[in-house]
Amino acid sequence: MTRLSRRSFFQLSAAATAASILRPLAEAQMAAVARPPAHSPNAVMIDANENPLGPSQAAREAVAAMIPHGGRYQFDLTRDLSVLFARSQGLHVDWVSATVGSTPALGLTVLAFTSSTKSYVTGDPGYEYGLGTAQSNGARVVNVPLTKTYAHDIKAMIAAAPDAGLFYICTPNNPTGTLTSHSDIEYLVENKPKDSIVLVDEAYIHFCEAPSAIDLVKAGKDVVVLRTFSKLYGMAGLRCGFVIARPDLMHRIMLRGGWNPMPVTAVAAAKASLTDPGIVPERRRINATVRQQTFEWLDRNGYAYIPSDSNCFMLDTKHPGEQVREAMAKEDVLVGRIWPSMPTYVRITVGTQEEMEKFQAAWQKVMKA
Repeated sequence: MTRLSRRSFFQLSAAATAASILRPLAEAQMAAVARPPAHSPNAVMIDANENPLGPSQAAREAVAAMIPHGGRYQFDLTRDLSVLFARSQGLHVDWVSATVGSTPALGLTVLAFTSSTKSYVTGDPGYEYGLGTAQSNGARVVNVPLTKTYAHDIKAMIAAAPDAGLFYICTPNNPTGTLTSHSDIEYLVENKPKDSIVLVDEAYIHFCEAPSAIDLVKAGKDVVVLRTFSKLYGMAGLRCGFVIARPDLMHRIMLRGGWNPMPVTAVAAAKASLTDPGIVPERRRINATVRQQTFEWLDRNGYAYIPSDSNCFMLDTKHPGEQVREAMAKEDVLVGRIWPSMPTYVRITVGTQEEMEKFQAAWQKVMKA
């Protein structure tokens, strides 16, 4: 205990507080997306926005090579990963922190910039984790409907929350897979309330060619960007991501409990993925091809959906969505959850071509029934 500095003590106390808040939220989130307990091991699982391709071959080999070193914390490997990513983006390493996926970083950012007097502003429908964290932090939550083209309604978000502490923009959006333009994000940054922060979640950005908001971070704006390896890179179970922000904002975020070494296997897989120049264009092409073929099938059969730029899309069941989910599960096809603002829609993850063909057969059967 004599080696524990006063600063370290308060950092650990903040971490414990953050963990006590985030733990039940994480469990609640997992419960919201839980798969049926009796699903077949051969079930088509297109319900959780995972990548069925899994980690690349290079990432798998890197993980295997790292396993013997799993008995050490390896702090230097975590920093090496942050350095590698920072250099690829033209940033100093102090502007980048590796995190266990992007969801914990989302929660820590919400804790840092919302309060009982600082609202959390988000699009509806949208990813719910930040909303739950804000509520537990005593913040007012402002849900603003998406536009007719399913982008974030930036002007409406600004007007709805003059007390905003944090604006959350997920682009491509989860669950709709739709984009909010870079120009709209710039407008938000320039017209938001003073001292508020814009959090841009780019978990799905690799599936499209939309510009990143990292340039706004580099320009010193009040912007935080999240990245993850869970989606295109196929590392959902390995857990690795980044938070990108000015050092002063980064300090406020990480003070809530983010200063921890990464799992060494996740670091190894992430480094191998970042240094593979072919993985992003190849997997983007695969996803876009299967997605387009699925959309063409839906068009031919008269099913309504929201066109997407991501690896997921919203499909209108014309019935209570939860009933359709249950019926699809009986056909051994697991589809995603519903959002209260869109009760007849279910979220569909783009799987492999074979998986989407099984989905199509099951969908026809359920819809005809």
